[in-house]
Amino acid sequence: MIKKIKQTKLEKYLTVFIVILAVFSFGTFFILKNKCLFVKNYDPNNLVFENVENIVVLNVPCGNVIIELYPKLSPNSVKRFKMLINSGEYNDVAFHRVVKKFLVQAGDLEYGKKNNINYTYLGTGSSKYGKIKSEVSEPFNFVKGSVGMARKSEMNTEDSQFFILLNDAPLFEGEYTPIGKVLYGLKALDKIKHNNKSEYVLRPDFINYFKMLKDL
Repeated sequence: MIKKIKQTKLEKYLTVFIVILAVFSFGTFFILKNKCLFVKNYDPNNLVFENVENIVVLNVPCGNVIIELYPKLSPNSVKRFKMLINSGEYNDVAFHRVVKKFLVQAGDLEYGKKNNINYTYLGTGSSKYGKIKSEVSEPFNFVKGSVGMARKSEMNTEDSQFFILLNDAPLFEGEYTPIGKVLYGLKALDKIKHNNKSEYVLRPDFINYFKMLKDL
């Protein structure tokens, strides 16, 4: 007859410790893998807006970013922005430039498309619609959540690229064209993939889609 060997107290404690350690390790791994775990995804259909015609929804890997556009402030730039959204040209475009805790930039329609990305020239591309003039004459406070048109070093070179601030940037006033501000979902942009050694991301995250609220 085989006798059952009882565990000592030390062995029991060791077993419990191993189980707890395994659970903790699995939980930590799950949290690290799921970067969107604690990010709230806002449903625009459950929110109320005053100017519905100027509300756009940017869908990124961690959810919706809801933005109000300011056509009275920058009419030509917002007109271009809306046109690109309505035509679906921002869909599947890379966040090619990400400065951690400062800004995310996207909108390279020429070299940043998900299925045709060109890492050599990513960030230098434009659209087929040509450049537009900078609109910087009106005062605007570039605070966290502000959305602006990106450009080259020269004025009047805005096209399709845009940025969203993750922190205040007072020096941007008078330098960049403001087009709107994030109302909800800014934390989803904090999770956009970045590179600690460079502003430019080798394997970037992409815009899932960018739509006017009325078209959702």
